[in-house]
Amino acid sequence: MTDEPTAADRPRVSGYAWYALILFVIVYIFNFIDRQILSILAESIKADLKLDDAQIGFLYGTAFAVFYALFGIPLGRLADSWYRGRLMAIGLALWSSMTALSGFAQNFGTLAVARVGVGIGEASASPAAFSMIADYFPKERRATALSIYSSGLYIGGGLALPLGGFVLASWGRAYPNAAAAPLGLEPWQAAFVAVGLPGILLAAWIWSLKEPLRGAIDGHPSEIVRPNAWREFGRELAAIIPPLTLLSVARIPGAIVPNLFILAGCIAGAFLLGSVTGDWPQWFAWWTGIYAVSSWTQSLKHRDPGTHRLIWGTPQFVTLAIGFGSISFMTYAVAFWIPPYVLRTFYTGPTDAALLLQGRTAAEEVSTLFGWSAAFASATGVILGGIVSDKLRRRHPAGRVYVAMASVVLPAPAVYFLFTTDNLTNFYLVAPYVGLCSALWVGAAVATLQDLVLPRMRGTAGATYVLGTSLVGLALGPYFSGKVAALTGSLATGIFALYIVPPFTLMALWLASRKLAELEATREERATSA
Repeated sequence: MTDEPTAADRPRVSGYAWYALILFVIVYIFNFIDRQILSILAESIKADLKLDDAQIGFLYGTAFAVFYALFGIPLGRLADSWYRGRLMAIGLALWSSMTALSGFAQNFGTLAVARVGVGIGEASASPAAFSMIADYFPKERRATALSIYSSGLYIGGGLALPLGGFVLASWGRAYPNAAAAPLGLEPWQAAFVAVGLPGILLAAWIWSLKEPLRGAIDGHPSEIVRPNAWREFGRELAAIIPPLTLLSVARIPGAIVPNLFILAGCIAGAFLLGSVTGDWPQWFAWWTGIYAVSSWTQSLKHRDPGTHRLIWGTPQFVTLAIGFGSISFMTYAVAFWIPPYVLRTFYTGPTDAALLLQGRTAAEEVSTLFGWSAAFASATGVILGGIVSDKLRRRHPAGRVYVAMASVVLPAPAVYFLFTTDNLTNFYLVAPYVGLCSALWVGAAVATLQDLVLPRMRGTAGATYVLGTSLVGLALGPYFSGKVAALTGSLATGIFALYIVPPFTLMALWLASRKLAELEATREERATSA
């Protein structure tokens, strides 16, 4: 038990900190609109480009997630040594541009390349935001602030559906023949362009943010910009992007041979799983990510042993990152596949004939009824989870982790109900509960990892969290459920297959939570000894 400080004893939060937090939320909303809009467009893209569920899962998950994760590492390190607001603005302009360019894709390959660009751009946002929020808000209120920021994830994900459905319906009604439409765009292509362009304007606003003094709020003040920040970024990039990784590792005594063994194992894994599934892009991309991260950790240990010691050299930190990633394995997949499932199960498709007689489309109805309720419920859940986890954290070192564990258990019965009911009204009534419970863990997870490192390492810790949610969650969850659905012909079966993971998630989080207090108390000592 720890004593809870009184309100008068807690550090005050400035008005500018709240203003910055609101801007971060807006950026995250744009982030997830651009990421999640593929969900409501999936059925139209499948029909137009002749794709299957596994390919759609790849476009939403792996094509985006691998590069999001890989570039998140060097960009997270850059956030630890350069202007974080400017970094976020550059990334916002890039991913918004690539979203708009997705609207001009003509086949699976070009759309995959555009999604890669979106992933690279979005990799800049959260590590920079996590770091700045940790410098704006004291430890006692950090999970709440991070949860408010994370609400943008769910607001954006929810808004993506009605926005996408609206553009799909409006463009389709205005231009029944795509050949006569401006630039010959199909409705799904127009939706990408419509949501991508506004982000470019928002980037200029984000550029104007003032930087908080790094680490001052925790008594570890350091300079905002460190010397040679971009040169170090180049080194980080070379350390994680193949084949530059080989050149980077070759400079480290004794590292090249283990690296080549890792490379051989990843090639074998990609060949084996590609041969078994036939999904070569999925497994080539995923194993490339695993090899790249392994190479980067070798380089980090040599160049910054303190940071390596507190993150990759601490088994509990790695266990937490993987455990949190396995939660997102579930949540990403369920959230992404709900709109396609509803369209297939309760309607005859995105352009249900009965609804067309009423002047609307099925995609429009699903995106409105599910999108708005999901956005509100999930945003409420993530903020509620942050508040509760901060209160529990003041009473027990593992309080935040317990909130994350609850978010695994609480939605499970309702998910089963959603994918077995034959009543659409009941589906819409229960779905918000799933969104609320599934969102409880996010702020708690980020705050837990931030507390285990020193202030100068927060961007890297945030990027490591992104690695877990991306390579474990986003890259595997939507693809896995889509692949099972493609093999069985049942999207419900694909969702139920996800539930092989939660027992391992709960065990990993419980084991890691037992040493949190010790790890936080000894972080400076362990970093110095490294």
